[in-house]
Formats: sequence, structure tokens, C-alpha cells
Amino acid sequence: FALLQVLNEKKLQEVDSLWQEFETPEKANKIVKLKHFEKFQDTTEALAASTALVEGKLSKNLKKILKKIVAKDAHEQLAVADAKLGGVIKDKLNLSCIHSPMVTELMRGIRSQIEGLITGLPSREMAAMCLGLAHSLSRYKLKFSPDKVDTMIIQAISLLDDLDKELNNYIMRCREWYGWHFPELGKIITDNLTYCKCVRKVGDRSNFASSDVSDILPEEIEDDVKAAAEISMGTEVSEEDINNIIHLCDQVIEISEYRTQLYDYLKNRMMAIAPNLTIMVGELVGARLIAHAGSLLNLAKHPASTVQLLGAEKALFRALKTKRDTPKFGLIYHASLVGQTNAKNKGKISRMLAAKTALTIRYDALGEDTSAEMGAENRLKVETRLRLLEERGIRRISGTGKALARTDKYQNKSEIKVFDPSGDSTLPTVSKKRKIQQVEEDDAEVAVKAKKFKAEKKEETTIENDEPVKKKKKKKGKEKQAEEEEMLSEELPTSPTIEVR
Repeated sequence: FALLQVLNEKKLQEVDSLWQEFETPEKANKIVKLKHFEKFQDTTEALAASTALVEGKLSKNLKKILKKIVAKDAHEQLAVADAKLGGVIKDKLNLSCIHSPMVTELMRGIRSQIEGLITGLPSREMAAMCLGLAHSLSRYKLKFSPDKVDTMIIQAISLLDDLDKELNNYIMRCREWYGWHFPELGKIITDNLTYCKCVRKVGDRSNFASSDVSDILPEEIEDDVKAAAEISMGTEVSEEDINNIIHLCDQVIEISEYRTQLYDYLKNRMMAIAPNLTIMVGELVGARLIAHAGSLLNLAKHPASTVQLLGAEKALFRALKTKRDTPKFGLIYHASLVGQTNAKNKGKISRMLAAKTALTIRYDALGEDTSAEMGAENRLKVETRLRLLEERGIRRISGTGKALARTDKYQNKSEIKVFDPSGDSTLPTVSKKRKIQQVEEDDAEVAVKAKKFKAEKKEETTIENDEPVKKKKKKKGKEKQAEEEEMLSEELPTSPTIEVR
């Protein structure tokens, strides 16, 4: 703690130009003078004092100093940067305190020239002390505790993924290896761990008839295995081969047991460090998000859109490069809430889940309370939203129709008749399809008329050809009649001519 006395109060009245008086240590020493200085014993004491000042409380050491030194000069005012702290000092010690913009500028000037005002403190030591106190104060503000170590979660989830890969390889090798000796067993027993336990207990397939595996297999499957062992088509193997296969089965069983133990450890750690995140997306997805971000604090700094796409960065940048649709989800796709939705609503639910998850992550990382109520509330909201999306488009109407009357808006329908301007046009309003049909019908009529016209022309030509033949026939008939008349005139006697006078 440092107590400074103001030497020239007149210069403090000019607040705007007060910073000029603290440009150099010499000028600062003309304005204020160090009256009392008391060091802290260690960082813990400094942290307790600074925490009390931040919270506006009066620490014991500060109270003693003010009683000893300031009480002597009770007639003078005490300039305090925090108004709340000034009120506490006034109530407990009955000292007159002042807080104004002038005091704020004065404190800023003192901080800038603190090394020149307090002698005996090297600049390096001062910087180191300030840095150490700042770190301690930050840890206190964030309520950082050694139990909340997310490094354990990152290592546990990474080891769990590695164990799953190795376990899968071992089981495939074991099935393939023992399958040469007893291939039918792989089709009868589908569970990998049960398969390895059965192979380890029995060994050679000839021992199945005499061995009891009822503690591993149900009775029906046990009978099928024994029946298949008698008629198996597998090759014979030596005892050394069977021993190696049994040793591999031991490894698979041990790794499976350790994986179960590691999963329980990860589950407990996640509930201790990030209970709200665990409730929202599950312990495995939550642990993978933390591992991908690097720490819980780094994950809390990410916005909801980044949380939604964590794990799909490669697909995102490929989509941006090729100008295609960006992905809708990353690691959060494996959460149970996203998995139980249909394909149409997966994007909407993942976006909403990411938004609520981002809130729970910040609450877990920076909040004082360690309860999981916030996570449960947010999960309930997402589930409600999911139900609404699934039931969209389905209306439930009661027998009286009240629900329909409530949901539909009333719209006033006017009965005034309006003149229809379409009747003014003399052109027939025919659609394009009708026009095309009329054109086709007209073409057909034209074609029919053309055919009729051709047929009529042909008939006229035939008539004209027939007319000269008829004329010739008439001429011949007249000639015959003239010849007949001449013949008759020759045969008849000539009558006497009578002359009349």
C-alpha cells in the first residue's frame, strides 16, 4: 500500500491539463509526495488485498494503515478511486473521502510515474510482481481450481479412440486366425468379446463336446456350437498355434475391460468439469469438442457457428473453394438429439443445439455454479423444438371446430360487384393451346378441301373426253336417216303434175 500527499492542490483543479504535470518523474514529484509505503509479504497477501479492493471491501492491513497515519490528519480529505470503497472507509473510520473525475486523472498520472515516486523498486522486479499478481487475480476471478483440469479429458478421449482402433484390429485378426480351424464359430457367435472368451476357454474345437460354456453362451447357441464342431470343415492346427490364439484372446479381453474402466473415468470427469455440456451432447461428443478446441476455455471462446462445424473444417474449406453448399454439422452430428431427427430437420436441430451448447460451455468454463440445471433446461428447449418440427403441418381440430376458429384469421369479403374490363375486347381470348388446336384443325380442313377439289377436276376432265364421242354418234345417225328417206323417195311413184291456169 502507498499513501501519497498532494503538494499543489491548485493544479488539480485543471482536470484536462493534469496529465501534463505527470509527463516526467520530476514534474510528478512537485505535485505529489510519498507519505507512507508498506510492502506485501508474499503473493497470497497481495492477492487477498487486491481481491478485497476489487470487491469494494476494507482489508485488515489497509484498515491499520488508515487508523495510524490518516487519523492524525483527520481534517484532510482522502482521495479514493473507488466510490464504494470510499463509502466503506467513511462508515468504519469516519474519514472524509472524495471521489471525482479529478481523482481519476490523478490516479492515472500516479500509475504512469509510480517507479519515480516510489524509490528502491527496480523496474524488472515491479513488472514481475505485477505479472504474478495479475495471473493470480485472473485465476481467482475465473474460479480456477486444480480439479478442473481438462487435459485429463483430452488424453482420456484420445486414448479411448486409440483403444477402439487397436481392439478392432485385434478382434479381426483373432477371428481370421481361429477361423481357419473352426470357421463355423464366427457365424454362430456374433459378439466379439463372447467369441474371444469362448476361444480362450475351449481352445481346440474337439474340446467343445466335453467342455461346459454355459456361463458364456446361452443353451441354444451352445448346442449349435457343439453340433457345428463335430462336422466342421476347418483345418487341423497344432497346440502351439492354439496357444498363440489364446494369448491374443487374453489381450482382447484385457483391453476391453480397460476400455470400460476408462469410459467410466471419462464420464465422471466430464460430469465434474462440464456437467451442462455433458447433458446437452453426451460425454463422448463433449470430450471430443474439448479435445478439438484444445481446452474448455478455448472452446468457450468459440461462437455457436464454429461449435456447430468443429470437426468439419476440411469439408467447409473445400465447399468454399469450389463454391458449393457448406456442411451443416461436424462432431455435433453424433449427438443423440441430432441422430434422432429425420434428414430434413438435421440442419435446423444441429444449429439450435450448437447455440445452446455454446451457452452451456461458457457457463461451465466461467460460471461460479457447478450445477447442471442450465443444461437440462436448454436440452428441454431443443427437444420441444424438435417435437414442433416433426409435428409441423398436422392440425388437431376438435369436434366443435373451436381450435380452427382460433387459429384462422377473420377476413372481410366485400360483396360489391366490379366491372370486368375483359368484356371490352372484341378479340377472342383463346389460350395458346386452343390456338394451336385451331391451327391444326384449319390445316386439316384445307387438306380435305384440296383433296375434294382434285377429285372434282378429275371428274370434269373425264366428262370433257366423253362429249366428242357422243357428237360423232349423232352425226352418223343423221346420215343414216337421210339415206333411208332417199330410198323411200325412189321407190314411191311420182304423182302427175297439174297445172292451174
